[in-house]
Amino acid sequence: MLKSFLLLFRFYLFWLLFFFLERFIFLAYFYHKLRDIPFSEILQTFVFGVRMDASMAGYISIVPLIFFLIIWIVPRIPFKEYILRAYIVILIVLFSLITVINFNIYREWGSKLNSKALELFFNSPREALASGASSPLLLSTVVFLTLGISAIALSRFMIRYQSPENKLGVGTKLGAGIVFLLALFLAIRGGLDASPINQSMAYFSNRPLLNHAAINTEWNLVHDLLKQDFNNKNPYRYYKNDEAISIVRNLYKENPNDTSMSILNHSKPNVVLVILESFTADLIEKLGGEKGITPNIDKLISQGLFFDHIYASGDRTDKGLIAVLSAFPSQATRSIIRLNDKQEKLPAISQLFKKNGYVTSFYYGGQSEFFNIKSYLLSHDFNKLVDKSAFNNEDMSSWGAFDHKVFQQNLIDLNVSKEPFFSTILTLSNHEPFQLPSPPRFPGDRVEDKFRSTAYYTDASLGEYLKQASSQDWYKNTLFIIVADHGHRLPKNTYEIYDPGRFRIPLLFYGNVLKNKYKGMVVSTIGNQTDLAATLLSQLKVPHDEFKWSRNLLNQNAAGFSFFSWDNGFGFATQDQTISFDNPSQQIIYHKKIKNNESDSTSLRIGKAYMQEVFQTFLNY
Repeated sequence: MLKSFLLLFRFYLFWLLFFFLERFIFLAYFYHKLRDIPFSEILQTFVFGVRMDASMAGYISIVPLIFFLIIWIVPRIPFKEYILRAYIVILIVLFSLITVINFNIYREWGSKLNSKALELFFNSPREALASGASSPLLLSTVVFLTLGISAIALSRFMIRYQSPENKLGVGTKLGAGIVFLLALFLAIRGGLDASPINQSMAYFSNRPLLNHAAINTEWNLVHDLLKQDFNNKNPYRYYKNDEAISIVRNLYKENPNDTSMSILNHSKPNVVLVILESFTADLIEKLGGEKGITPNIDKLISQGLFFDHIYASGDRTDKGLIAVLSAFPSQATRSIIRLNDKQEKLPAISQLFKKNGYVTSFYYGGQSEFFNIKSYLLSHDFNKLVDKSAFNNEDMSSWGAFDHKVFQQNLIDLNVSKEPFFSTILTLSNHEPFQLPSPPRFPGDRVEDKFRSTAYYTDASLGEYLKQASSQDWYKNTLFIIVADHGHRLPKNTYEIYDPGRFRIPLLFYGNVLKNKYKGMVVSTIGNQTDLAATLLSQLKVPHDEFKWSRNLLNQNAAGFSFFSWDNGFGFATQDQTISFDNPSQQIIYHKKIKNNESDSTSLRIGKAYMQEVFQTFLNY
């Protein structure tokens, strides 16, 4: 029996060594983020990660163990060595591929490969491949081949492909088989503790990168897939329901003495909403960003009403679109737009515009089915939808039609549209792989310069669009609103996913319908994408009670705050403090100002209640 046990143990040990190599490669790839971290602390990722590695190795061992037990207990069944060899090679190739795919996922999203990334790939493979095009292909290929070939060679050295010993009686084999299964169950579960293994058990540091390195990538993916399918519980339940509801309601409580600025000289203007892909604050000089990337937007700011302390609700377009049009905050690990039975219950400003006699339209150069956008738009009263199918192949990047073509088409259509109209344009050129229809403004192969160049191009396309629109009759009656769908790590390339700087975005009201005294004005109230609905509808004297997550930013007595979230954490910003909270470790991992127990505690309490209520509302829809 000892010989049979050693056969199983060598197989199990091989996978522990594979995950050791995988973790080492992950840390090596992001070595530039480890420069200020003590070597002894880096080593702890292997110590704290081994428990999760053992669990994943247990999952992998289920099939071979059952196969082993069958041929052990029933010797007449022949041992087929090639089946086990094929099983191992397939998993090695798959896991090696996951390792390199994970590089780009983590760099962009700050989380390891999960169900969200798989859903993107299977539903929109072209967009997913385009999104990953900025990854260093040669390095990824070298890592993939090196890890795969090395692991296959190691498996041939460590794993013995032979039949188990058959000298023992059937009863002994059955007893031993039960012991093996129990041992594997304990490994998968993570031991005999009351709580089964979870991500928090791999967390040990206040540095998120080390915690994420300790998490087994494959275990995390399996866990996330199972959670998406079967778990309908709120993972952000910090307080009793009534307490959380009370905390959030107090944020939106209206004061009878509230006064709102009236900024428009037209009671029912046309509205053109431009949602700019990845237009982070660091692109815009007036927000402390780099000079010379967005000269047109900088000029518009000096002539419009500008909000300079606005945060994106989430970190992806699918979440930003919902935040802007439906004023519903990002749900961290979930995305409501993908679930028709839920997203159809959301309110949207397009519905109120149509109800009030507006013609509604939406323009996007990409595939409208991407992230279920088409379903959302058609279920929220957009009369007209223009996507990549309306453009010629020569006008396309990997993602879809270049921005200037989409702006041109919108201009052509609005020139013959009935007024008043509400038209939304979602740009896409400032997205990986950052392709251009013309020479780049910032030459070079560095991804930072490619990002600057596509942002400059989108800014130029917007400037030309407004220039041409200004000669049209409908222009003088039109309010233009410019906002980003989300922020970005570029061009600085220093922000971690939880850094509030990664979520800061512009919001601008512009047009002849603005009263002169508000042109050039800056509003510094802290706000969010979700606040656009109440702010805009208040100016149009349209009730907005159904947008319960939205505030009027032009209310002069309103207290400023903003909530934002990423894959499994959230941030909360006020005038006094801005914090970021990591849910798996249950730690505050960012303080904008010097750590202050009182302000931190208040911000954390409100942020937790907000996160809990957002997710609960998502579940209740």
